[in-house]
Amino acid sequence: MFALVFGLAALFCALTAILSPAAVVFAVLGLILAVAGLKMAKKPGVTGKGVAVGGLVTALLGLILGGVVIGGLAAVVNDKTQLDRIQHYIANARAKLPSTQQVRNQLPAK
Repeated sequence: MFALVFGLAALFCALTAILSPAAVVFAVLGLILAVAGLKMAKKPGVTGKGVAVGGLVTALLGLILGGVVIGGLAAVVNDKTQLDRIQHYIANARAKLPSTQQVRNQLPAK
């Protein structure tokens, strides 16, 4: 059961780029708990093999996706041209924003 919880947490953290390091930690914990769950499910009378397999799959996906996101972010941050392109994009987006006075003029009068 806990393997699935940690696997899902890893998957959700990996989908948000800022929490990708936490995804790797949760995925490793999920993998350990999934393997333990699979070993326990082999005993007679113990159920939960499906949950352990689900935890194993989600933890593995979270680990892979978290690693890819961390690697991608590291590649972007270490590339000067990419950083310049991002800064230029942000500066253009800020220039297109209306001023505070323009926004206030568009509000309905009380």
